[in-house]
Amino acid sequence: MTLTDASMDALRRVGDELADATVATLFERGEVGTFNTLMRYVSTAGAPLPDGLPDVAREYLHVTSAPPSWVDWAEMEKARLFFIDNNVHISTALSFASMPACYLVPHVAKLLSATHGLKYPSKRMAETGQFTVHLMQPDAFEAGSRFIPAAQKVRLLHASIRHHLRRENRWDVEAAGVPICQEDMIGGQMFFSMLVLDSLHRLGIHMSSEGADAYYYAWRVVGAMLGVDQDAVPKTLEEARRFLDLYMIRHMGPSPEGVQLTRQLIDLYEEVVPGTFFDPIVSALIRYLVGDTCGDWLDVPRTPWDTVVKSVPHLLGVLETIEDRSPLGAWALDRLGHLTTVLELSSLTRGRVMHYAIPEHLKKDYGVPAGPPRTHRWTPPAATVSP
Repeated sequence: MTLTDASMDALRRVGDELADATVATLFERGEVGTFNTLMRYVSTAGAPLPDGLPDVAREYLHVTSAPPSWVDWAEMEKARLFFIDNNVHISTALSFASMPACYLVPHVAKLLSATHGLKYPSKRMAETGQFTVHLMQPDAFEAGSRFIPAAQKVRLLHASIRHHLRRENRWDVEAAGVPICQEDMIGGQMFFSMLVLDSLHRLGIHMSSEGADAYYYAWRVVGAMLGVDQDAVPKTLEEARRFLDLYMIRHMGPSPEGVQLTRQLIDLYEEVVPGTFFDPIVSALIRYLVGDTCGDWLDVPRTPWDTVVKSVPHLLGVLETIEDRSPLGAWALDRLGHLTTVLELSSLTRGRVMHYAIPEHLKKDYGVPAGPPRTHRWTPPAATVSP
């Protein structure tokens, strides 16, 4: 596929027609509150839809209730096994590379600030972690799973943000394109797939090409279910690299909102880490994975642990050697990884289930750009997000 500024600009003009129309009708008919209340009871695929659900929502849920017809289930199983084998490392990459990367896009950071309150800063990470865990279950696309309803709700959440920003004149579509446009949705898909693979490489994790391809493929399936135009999505890791690099050059830069969101992320994980001695490792990991230039943009503190963290790949290499040479060691490490991921997720959710409700109002104390979002055009530095 050919990627140019012009082709990327075209993606900025497009949202998600199906989800946007559904949300617009729910707001027009005053049915958002009813929808949110009833959808709290829809958490598993194949469950009967509750009585009283608005007709437009019922139709949307029917149309989006199945994965794309082109899914290769053997490839999805490879992705699941890849996740099981690397779940702790993937969680680390999502938390300390993918999320900070989102904050490095000024207009995305402003949107996140407008839609996630300060009282519960772990909400975004909890939603992302829970969503990924649902995706990588063996029955993710079968009756009784939680992934499909989560994807349906996230898609409507994105549409509701677009609806609010345009209805309240808080976004200049002519100048900046559609909020949460196709370019940004594909960019997000790259952050949660390609950038995760980059981070695993930086951490010294040994990956087969087959496993990396499968993991990226799984996120292509996710993108399709979230309303991403598959004609515009990179099909291979090589094409994904080109998209990610161009997206970074076009949009990444410093912003006050990015700094604030990063500070919340650091504070959140310092609470999760027992005691205070290891607190600086959170900042050190972020800086190690995104690089010093981006770390400075996000105002990530420099700590003595910055040097210590550089030895992480060597430590992980020792653990991988144990895993490769001992079936019992492999089982123990996989089990430890699973328990660590569950503990991290339970700490982030604080025992809550993420319902991905449609916000009836956006926060009023954050602005969003009225003009083009590329306020800070990025010039590739010596150290970048992508190792």
